[in-house]
Amino acid sequence: MNENNPMIQLDDPLIPVPIPAQAPAKEGSAELPGTHLWYWDTGGAGAPVVFLHPATGSTLIWLYQQPVFAQAGFRVIAYSRRNHYNSDLAPEHNPGTGSEDLHNLMEFLGVEKFHAVSSAAGGSVATDYAFSHPERLLSLTVSSNNLAARNGYIAETAARIRPKEEKDLPRWFWELGPSYRAANSGGVEKWNELTRRSVTGKGARQNLANVVTPAKLETLKVPTLLITGAADLV
Repeated sequence: MNENNPMIQLDDPLIPVPIPAQAPAKEGSAELPGTHLWYWDTGGAGAPVVFLHPATGSTLIWLYQQPVFAQAGFRVIAYSRRNHYNSDLAPEHNPGTGSEDLHNLMEFLGVEKFHAVSSAAGGSVATDYAFSHPERLLSLTVSSNNLAARNGYIAETAARIRPKEEKDLPRWFWELGPSYRAANSGGVEKWNELTRRSVTGKGARQNLANVVTPAKLETLKVPTLLITGAADLV
């Protein structure tokens, strides 16, 4: 390990990487049409990068990413979607869409164009946004998500590989690989703590603004990077 720069990756993958010191960031509640969303923002003149969390996450989870991107010169932003840490619940009568909430937050923060970096359920929101507001995205990164596909062979394949017992298993089993769990018990404990703090409400599930199909994905013009983990179960 390079003691002068803890952000340098360790050679031994079984040695847990310590959480780096966070970059200074403003945080607060954004008053948006129909809701309040919690966010943090490192500010600065660099290109904005907006992190979209998984269903188990919130603004709290980007402890490794925030300082690295800030040090690289980006303006780093994260927010909690409705039903997550410090943000409002989504009402049953009008839950809205996650993509329009994101758009309204960008308007609130004065962000014209940005890189969207998303994980799991955040990928559905990011992809939905890419179809509704492609002119606002510099790039789209989606990790561990099927690009919000609801019809066609992508959705059908995803349904086949998800066992019916999924809801009976703990979240950490699905989201943390076995090698990580074996090597980093402290990381597992931290992940569980952040998940407990992140998922705060039982509000309504938000809808997507677009019906995404394989044919529609072929029309996506935003530069896109897809990522999946080697130990992902689905």
